[in-house]
Amino acid sequence: MILTIDEVNDILDRQAECFPEVLFDELNGGINLLEEAVPDPEFPEGEMYILGEYCDDMLGRYINLYYGSFAALAEQEDWDMEIWESELGITLSHELTHHMEARGGLHALDDRDAEELARWRKEFNND
Repeated sequence: MILTIDEVNDILDRQAECFPEVLFDELNGGINLLEEAVPDPEFPEGEMYILGEYCDDMLGRYINLYYGSFAALAEQEDWDMEIWESELGITLSHELTHHMEARGGLHALDDRDAEELARWRKEFNND
């Protein structure tokens, strides 16, 4: 099942409302749902997608989520509504955690992400 970008945006809005407001402090650029798919350049095209990213740059602090990446995976894996909601919620929570850690000067999730990607690269290259 492939949802439209508007349907995904509605789900994200509902999910964001469930988080405590304090998590959004200093997230001055908000949460942006962008149309594109973002294949991970370190893997063959279509093997790995970037679903979201936390940004802290000269434009401020914001979260970008990539509708096209979610849609590509949904098509490959034949997602139903439950999986859509789960994947969106997990990704939003993940990126908000990056935001909170950045505000606190921490980087544990960055470290865990790097370790996980290294494992996936190793597994992919050994197949």
